[in-house]
Amino acid sequence: MMKEEITLWQKIEAFRLDDPDAGFQFSARLARENGWSLEYSHRVIAEYKKFIFMCCISNTGVTPSDPVDQAWHLHLTFTRSYWVDLCRDTIGKQIHHNPTKGGVKEADKFDGFYNTSQKLYRDKFGIAPPVDIWHDNDERFSDINFRRVNLSRNWVIKKPRLSVALLTLLMLVVACTVFIQADGDYWASLIAVGAVILVAIDVRRWKSNPNRGKNNNDNSGSGCSTAGCGGDMDSSHHGGHDGGHSGDGVHSGCGSGCSGCSSSGCSGCGGGGD
Repeated sequence: MMKEEITLWQKIEAFRLDDPDAGFQFSARLARENGWSLEYSHRVIAEYKKFIFMCCISNTGVTPSDPVDQAWHLHLTFTRSYWVDLCRDTIGKQIHHNPTKGGVKEADKFDGFYNTSQKLYRDKFGIAPPVDIWHDNDERFSDINFRRVNLSRNWVIKKPRLSVALLTLLMLVVACTVFIQADGDYWASLIAVGAVILVAIDVRRWKSNPNRGKNNNDNSGSGCSTAGCGGDMDSSHHGGHDGGHSGDGVHSGCGSGCSGCSSSGCSGCGGGGD
């Protein structure tokens, strides 16, 4: 890291998300909302800080891992902590959350930004990102079928692995076939076996699909864009979360050189001031 980057990173690393006066800490909320252990939640927060640092220094674009993105989502709901304490008073620029617009071009762009994130991580921190937080591209952009569930009213049962599920289905069909054959109903037996074959073909086709790991889902990626140069921000305006308003509290002296790259990823100030 350069001297300015070291200073910036020390500020971000020292930033506290847990309020010592709060009975329900940020880290505990993050753990509860995602079903994580508290220890894992603390590790994700540490990676989230590294992501914010990369947002500030990247000249191209960066995209967070999904766990890091969840920490970012939650922090955005703590509006004063995020927009005032972090963006204005700590890093001196606004980091806006920009979800993907969907489509193949956006998918390819986020895939590239995620590669950039991991390369920049290695360059600046001298180590590889932890694989249990920064998942590979295939998992990052395919394992995204999430939904908010009320655990007081619903059971959540983990699905078995695909191979185990197929084996279980096969055993059930074989058992049914034995009973059916005992009754002499061979047509039903053939239908059951045919169903297993069709499922196996469908699974094989899914595995061979070259796009199954691509981020074509509209909610599969997000990035950040920066605004503000060197702390030159108006404290009377703050940006909003997804679907809300975005603040424009940047003094006109900074100009367009500080705008982020398109609708995803993030870039630092393009023209002097930082």
